[in-house]
Amino acid sequence: MIRGLVSNDCFDDAVDFYSLMHSEGFLPNNFTFPFVLKACARLLDLQLAVKIHTLVVKAGFDYDVFVKTSLVCLYAKCGFLEDAHKVFDDIPDKNVVSLMAIISAHIGVGKSREAIDMFRGLLERNLVQDSFTVVWVLSACTQLGDINWGEWIHKWIMEMGMVRNVFVATSLVDMYAKCGNKEKARGVFDGMPEKDIVTWGAMIQDYALNGLPREAMDLFFQMQRENVKPDCYTVVGVLSACTRLGALELGEWASGLVDRNEFLCSPIVGTALIDLYAKCGNMAWAWEVFKGMKEKDRVVWNAIISGLAMNGYVKISFGLFGQIEKKGIKPDGNTFIGLLCGCTHAGLVDEDRQYFNSMDRVFSLTPTVEHYGCMVDLLSHAGLLDEAHQMIRNMPMEVNAIVWGALVRACRIHRDT
Repeated sequence: MIRGLVSNDCFDDAVDFYSLMHSEGFLPNNFTFPFVLKACARLLDLQLAVKIHTLVVKAGFDYDVFVKTSLVCLYAKCGFLEDAHKVFDDIPDKNVVSLMAIISAHIGVGKSREAIDMFRGLLERNLVQDSFTVVWVLSACTQLGDINWGEWIHKWIMEMGMVRNVFVATSLVDMYAKCGNKEKARGVFDGMPEKDIVTWGAMIQDYALNGLPREAMDLFFQMQRENVKPDCYTVVGVLSACTRLGALELGEWASGLVDRNEFLCSPIVGTALIDLYAKCGNMAWAWEVFKGMKEKDRVVWNAIISGLAMNGYVKISFGLFGQIEKKGIKPDGNTFIGLLCGCTHAGLVDEDRQYFNSMDRVFSLTPTVEHYGCMVDLLSHAGLLDEAHQMIRNMPMEVNAIVWGALVRACRIHRDT
């Protein structure tokens, strides 16, 4: 019964049923504990889990590999890595699930370097033989941008004969692409005997997001010729490429290859369509997509605010920013980039200052060089060259050529050298 409840994501009911079973004198066994611990992990109920851990020890199941693995997953899920390590180190025969649990736990809290070091230690003890752990560690290399370790793992994958595994090969493609080595990414991609839609989508998205929209479209057309049906995430990459190329009609055709409801139900996909329409100047259609979306996260709001601002509807973008606050969505740096760029295009100096100053004072956001660049650009074009120069002098980070360029161009326009 507990297993069935957990399998159907009824975690509260599973815990209640366990409590009832325990109160009536029925002791759980090594088949019951893993499912109850899984429910606790999903509910982040550490207090109950610690009590169950105590019962596990008293009942003599603390050496059962499945129970121990469930404890590793639990402590890792709740963020107690030290406790997860202690349990993991005591497992006599470590399995795929326990390896994945401890490594993914480190990656999940941003400790990718530690995850890679742990993987290396497990390799030295010949404890890694599965593809799932390798996929996780490659994602850690991707997060760190550590192509050297990625290449080392690639060699090990070749030695182990795992390169034919579509999940491992796809992770290699993604790692190389996101670490900036498109040639190696394409080399792995072309050498794959079997490619699924995730593989095609990874390569297309990486091309699109790294300034190679034509290559992305060429690969998409090749995928079409091979009769591979695109999913919504592949279409996101295609829409990004079409946006960079200004190819509105091609983007609309590509968006018609997946169900319209997928666009309206997925913030990621809907954002790509809003961005396409907005950057191609069709703000009316961008607004229709935004209105029809069933779920609007911060990224969706950022896309419509930026789109409105860049198309001259600055006051409307200000109004939407007010709605974000009322809906309890915290703006981020990208939200303010949209607002500041809108102010720059419209020449709204006072509003620009207001939004820029509110980043730190109201929203506890630290302005980046891009935010300072927007301010310097507007102040310079408004003829406030001294204020723009003072802002550059006060910047807490290194000033790049774009920021200086904005001031120099304005000086030439206003004949102030």
